[in-house]
Amino acid sequence: MDSVSLLTKEENEFIKSRLVRDKVKYIWTSGRLCDFKGCDRPDLQPKRVNGWFWTSDLRKLAPTTDRSQNDWSPSGGLKMPQPDNREERQNGSSENCLAVLNNFYGDGVHWHDVACHHRKPFVCKDNEELIKYVRYTNPNLRIL
Repeated sequence: MDSVSLLTKEENEFIKSRLVRDKVKYIWTSGRLCDFKGCDRPDLQPKRVNGWFWTSDLRKLAPTTDRSQNDWSPSGGLKMPQPDNREERQNGSSENCLAVLNNFYGDGVHWHDVACHHRKPFVCKDNEELIKYVRYTNPNLRIL
């Protein structure tokens, strides 16, 4: 299992509806800002716009400026569109992880960039590649 990647509108809406239904304030996803060795590639620049990806699928997210292809919140702690890197602006902790917040800032259920050190629940989903690997390396193992 991997942390959830919200690759489709349907997946995103499903997760959002569960947060609302179960009154969950926030969750981590597999969303991450590319901020390590190799992230200086031209296609990832500027990083805060083009450098987001789903770690479980290694798929880039659409640019953060393309609001039709993502679900970044129009607001947040600084009343600015997400991602806003608020914590780094306020105290030096870079917001490099993607969480879904349930109306935390009175802005509905949307994506927010959040510093990765925060403790939050997470949602996992099956990873077909991982399941194939486990089956291949354990031929006698029965996976349902």
